[in-house]
Amino acid sequence: MAVLVSTTVNGDHAEFACEPNETLLDVLRNRLALTGVKEGCGTGDCGSCSVILDGRLVCSCLVLGIEAEGRKVETVEGMAHGAELHPLQTKFIEHAALQCGVCTPGFLMAAKALLEKNPDPSEEEIRFGLAGNLCRCTGYDKIVRAVQDAAKVMRGA
Repeated sequence: MAVLVSTTVNGDHAEFACEPNETLLDVLRNRLALTGVKEGCGTGDCGSCSVILDGRLVCSCLVLGIEAEGRKVETVEGMAHGAELHPLQTKFIEHAALQCGVCTPGFLMAAKALLEKNPDPSEEEIRFGLAGNLCRCTGYDKIVRAVQDAAKVMRGA
């Protein structure tokens, strides 16, 4: 039996009906058409489905849709403001820190969560903050450099 859920997604009020065993990943993709959230593994091991839930980075494949009731969900679609990309998105492009794109939304959300808590992370802190995300195409150096560069821009350095 479907359950009605009322939440905030990317700053906008959202309501949806979902089955009690339906994941937040499936709700975001199939009910709210937010297809930036990617399913890589379905077991919380790859980070491709990462979203920010009430300020905390989570794998949306491990969270039930009904758990979003009354909470704040942020996805990669909420990072840009109209045509203006978030500095992380811009720096990922500039540093060629993406290829196939499956992991990119998860890396962007992990980096955003990291920089909101620590605006001036060391390389080691960046690598640790992104450790839950796997990339099979680019390697990690370009991603780390993009996050370092975006952190500088976001700090106004």
